[in-house]
Amino acid sequence: MFLGAALQLTNMYGDTYLKDFENIPKYADSFVVRYSTMIISISQISETLFILAIPFFMKKFGIKKVMLISMFAWVLRFGLFSYGNPEGFFWMIVLSNIVYGMAFDFFNISGSLFVETSTDKQIRSSAQGLFMMMTNGFGSIMGSLLSGWMIDKFYLLPDGTKNWPGIWMVFAIYALVVAIFFGILFRHKHNPAELQPIKH
Repeated sequence: MFLGAALQLTNMYGDTYLKDFENIPKYADSFVVRYSTMIISISQISETLFILAIPFFMKKFGIKKVMLISMFAWVLRFGLFSYGNPEGFFWMIVLSNIVYGMAFDFFNISGSLFVETSTDKQIRSSAQGLFMMMTNGFGSIMGSLLSGWMIDKFYLLPDGTKNWPGIWMVFAIYALVVAIFFGILFRHKHNPAELQPIKH
């Protein structure tokens, strides 16, 4: 659920963040502002490519490590956005969108596979539904409400623009805290034999 909130943050604010560079005179006519949607679409291409890498990572590292990789990828995703800009650090914006594929795929696919391999077949469909409800349902709602309140309260500048570096850095710290708690609290022994493809 808490990581589902992180997913909502990037869905809500990614494109808005890039377009808001037009409020800075030296970036107003930059490539990032003019083609923000195209730059964000790198994330979707990245998703497609990282899906192909999941079987290797799952077999070699196991569910817990793959999910931790995804969480630290969220930290990197947000951190790169925090320091990126359309000129000298444009590469950070591009890399952030590439990292998104790992963050999204590794979390959703490995999470679904964990549910698949750790629940009785009689309740498996319900368990998968619960997983989706907690991540894309409650997690998304929580991310929307809390981030909206936080930005309005602490990260609106006097001229009405947003302090995007501060916003993304807080999101990065949030993802890092989630990763640390997950690493401590989630206990699962890696067994490569149980990692069979999910049947739909």
